[in-house]
Amino acid sequence: MKPVTIYTTRTCGYCRRARQLLARKGVAFEEIDVTFDAARREEMTARAGGRTSVPQIWIGEVHIGGCNDLYALEHANKLDGMLGA
Repeated sequence: MKPVTIYTTRTCGYCRRARQLLARKGVAFEEIDVTFDAARREEMTARAGGRTSVPQIWIGEVHIGGCNDLYALEHANKLDGMLGA
């Protein structure tokens, strides 16, 4: 399975939903909390092509986008293939 990275904040409902979907699928992921970490938030924004909202999600080196993008992949039956499951 490809590594998954998700940038989050502590109070973000969309972050919680994205984590829940990944957990339901049994996907281990690296979570990077940018709530109080300006350097990590800048890193996220640079990696995401200027997007500043959370969550921002990567599967391997592929930027998926946010929570809605993750769920869209799931509903299109493409998420498992991207994960390498």
